[in-house]
Amino acid sequence: MDHPFEDIEIKANALEIFEQELQRRRKPCMIGTGAMTDPYIQLEPRLQITRGALELIEKYEFGVAIQTKSARILRDLDLLTAINKKTKAVVQMTLTTYDEDLCKILEPYVSTTKERFETLMRFKSVEIPSVVWLSPILPFINDSKENLEGILEYCIQAGVKGILCFGFGVTLRAGNRDFFYQQLDKHFPGMKQKYRLTFGENYVCTSPNNDDLMSIFKNTCQKHGILYQTEDIFRYLHTFEDKREQLSLF
Repeated sequence: MDHPFEDIEIKANALEIFEQELQRRRKPCMIGTGAMTDPYIQLEPRLQITRGALELIEKYEFGVAIQTKSARILRDLDLLTAINKKTKAVVQMTLTTYDEDLCKILEPYVSTTKERFETLMRFKSVEIPSVVWLSPILPFINDSKENLEGILEYCIQAGVKGILCFGFGVTLRAGNRDFFYQQLDKHFPGMKQKYRLTFGENYVCTSPNNDDLMSIFKNTCQKHGILYQTEDIFRYLHTFEDKREQLSLF
């Protein structure tokens, strides 16, 4: 990138294009948000692009699986509730760091883990299902048993439908690695050297605690009836449901 990371470009006609695409569909389906940019960035209260998209999804009676790290999603509780009455609205929330102080270091520009947990609890209260993304987990930083168990307890209390976990670790591309190491030097002195000694130039940096953490993760999900197999969760996210047909039977 040849501009500051925080600078973004906005698709001014995004909603017009989106509505045209919805009108072309022969039948409704689930719509998922992309994961490269959070739909509830700091500018969303002014831009209203995400809300506009949800209004169109509700109007044309599609389902939605929306992914965010922000409690700003509660602004659109009314639309998500309306969508969920007709079909299915699924809220996907990323949780990685149980400790609030550490969370503020690792994810400084989004809602804290506790705020996200409280958001999930609000959606639980109106029976909107949720899925948690448990990634990335940073080796030697938040890859502890205590951290995992704290997050899992939040998930249990929030009654999440599933938890997506692709292993405990982080991936580092060449450009990402430089930025990541700069942040390690800033917040965790000496950690960069530990990463270099442990992982070298590996793209996939798997936590030395991966096996133990994965065992805790799977056992907890099985005990509480939480989906954890990747294919099962994505099948659920992609499956459109027509609740109006179900209601008409009665």
